[in-house]
Amino acid sequence: MKYVNVQTVLPDSLIEEIQKYINGEYIYIPSRGDTRKKWGETSGTRDYIKKRNEDIKIKHNNGQTFLNLAEEFFLSVDSIKKIVYSKNK
Repeated sequence: MKYVNVQTVLPDSLIEEIQKYINGEYIYIPSRGDTRKKWGETSGTRDYIKKRNEDIKIKHNNGQTFLNLAEEFFLSVDSIKKIVYSKNK
């Protein structure tokens, strides 16, 4: 999220209207729902976790134990079980 000076993007009449409610303070204006990205889409974290989970499932199917996978991926055994048994692919 970057800072934008309101005077560069909004007309004076709208600025004056906003100042009736908040004057001289910072205000956050969220993105519209249809333009918002899902968590991790911009940073690539979403893809990283999806790939990691696929790797965990493949290794488990090839005989790796829950404990070995937990140690390799720095996760709890319960987290590994949730990944392996999840319906998501």
